[in-house]
Amino acid sequence: MTGFNEVRFPTDVALGARGGPERRTDVVTLRSGAEERNSLWADARRKYQAGYGVKSFAQLEAVLAFFEAQRGRLYGFRWKDRFDYRSCASPQAPGMLDQLIGTGDGTTAVWQLTKTYAAGLTPYVRPIRKPVVGTVSVAVGGVAVTIGTGFTVDVTTGLVTFVPGHIPAAGAAITAGFQFDVPVRFDTDYLEVDLSHFEAGEIPNIPIVEIRV
Repeated sequence: MTGFNEVRFPTDVALGARGGPERRTDVVTLRSGAEERNSLWADARRKYQAGYGVKSFAQLEAVLAFFEAQRGRLYGFRWKDRFDYRSCASPQAPGMLDQLIGTGDGTTAVWQLTKTYAAGLTPYVRPIRKPVVGTVSVAVGGVAVTIGTGFTVDVTTGLVTFVPGHIPAAGAAITAGFQFDVPVRFDTDYLEVDLSHFEAGEIPNIPIVEIRV
């Protein structure tokens, strides 16, 4: 990856966008009519159309400036997905018991923030790489751990590191609550803007796609 800028796409525009997760699955139909299905991607890849969120010239100007600063598709950046940006279900506020991110073994100090989507017998554990500054809370065995003295969090990677003396004991549940962004990039190097049509209500094409970081 060429580079990533730890800046967020204009939130007021992102909140009006459309999009969601995409998966890649091979489906082979056998002669019997039965199917064989194979997942080609371990993780979903989210895609958005930000043009739906542009409602004013001021917002359009902000997006154009942001596009230029990221050099089109060159640099990645943060995106707030209004449908999925926290460790808990809506309308609750994130809490330290929201997500199980691991079970202590007495020696491991570094743990990845994750979010588990559990429906049926095939839960999906999503790595969270871009937590939002100031929103991460952590507990070990249900007891809150103080950020700074008990653990630190890297908001550019989503890694939680317990400091010496606070490493989770064997068998202790490690849980966390947080807000997070999606790492994305523009999916075009060209933004076509026709102000006459836009003024009449035409929505510009601003494709956004998730990236791996």
